[in-house]
Amino acid sequence: IELESPPIMKKETSYKSQQNPKLPKILLLSTGGTIASRIDYRTGAVTPALTAAELNASVPELATIANIDTEVLFSEYSENLLPQHWIKIAEKLDSYAKSEYDGIIVAHGTDTMQYTASALAFSLAGFPKPVALVGSQRSSDRPSSDAALNLIAATRFLTDVRSSGIFVVMHNNSSDDEIACNWATRVRKNHTSRRDAFKTIGGPPAYIIKSASIEKDKQFDIPKREYAPRIKFDSRVLLLKYYPGFDPKIVDYVIDSGYRGIVIEGTGLGHVGKTMYGVIEKAKKNGLFIGMTSQCIDGMVRMTVYDSGRDLLNLGVVPLGNMIPETALVKTMWALANSKDSGEMTKLMKENIALEFSD
Repeated sequence: IELESPPIMKKETSYKSQQNPKLPKILLLSTGGTIASRIDYRTGAVTPALTAAELNASVPELATIANIDTEVLFSEYSENLLPQHWIKIAEKLDSYAKSEYDGIIVAHGTDTMQYTASALAFSLAGFPKPVALVGSQRSSDRPSSDAALNLIAATRFLTDVRSSGIFVVMHNNSSDDEIACNWATRVRKNHTSRRDAFKTIGGPPAYIIKSASIEKDKQFDIPKREYAPRIKFDSRVLLLKYYPGFDPKIVDYVIDSGYRGIVIEGTGLGHVGKTMYGVIEKAKKNGLFIGMTSQCIDGMVRMTVYDSGRDLLNLGVVPLGNMIPETALVKTMWALANSKDSGEMTKLMKENIALEFSD
């Protein structure tokens, strides 16, 4: 079998639908992913196909809620996105910080959406408009697709609540009666294929969007922060999951390769075996930031309970509370790029900037 020519992707820079002056204005940015894909019935696989304009046009209900302008940033499955893509998304959002739009939707693949959400929450802390990252677990042309309902719910949220900050808007359960609006740094993809794969860790979603109402969690408060974007990331950070039998020589390689930070997914309250102590001490002497999170889905890192945790504290490991490991990875990349020295970086890592630490 020979490939005679590559598939042709439609190119689109921007699109404007027919405007209704009585409706609010929303911007829809497309980055790709399942929500902007269709089934290729020749191969049976899902492939990127929809432009932002097609995505908007495929959900006619959107036009009754808001005037939606569309723009394509790139068309990639989210597993292909890199910190450079986070920067492009953040810079695009920053350019609209003082625009006439009431809110912005970012159509995004689900595989790494929680990473992008955290990256935007840190780099655009205090962003004055609401931003909803929206994906789907099933492509838009499947009968069971969640794309349309997620988009409709996100548009309603942006126009009705008039909040601010970064959110992930996806199904709250397996049926179509509730859509969850999760805060960016507290959300995690917990299932490979269910439509309600995304869950807020450590509490309920910030908002629940129902057919007739939008309900806010009583304990959720948007952090008050002056908008001062810091859109830089340093990807020289490793997310290390400790397990029995882990070879410490891997950390030697990380140190020798020029990495500047390690986020550890420790066991329980934040522990690793004694075999790791030597390389952790070496990493600290070489100026690496070492942060501790837990492999447990929920709960707080507490490294003062056992003497093993206290030993790690004495080696310079920084406990990161109940920060989700993936969020901690992104924050470390961001803090590393926006700090002059290790002291300032450690201070940034301990500061609750975008609700990455929760009660």
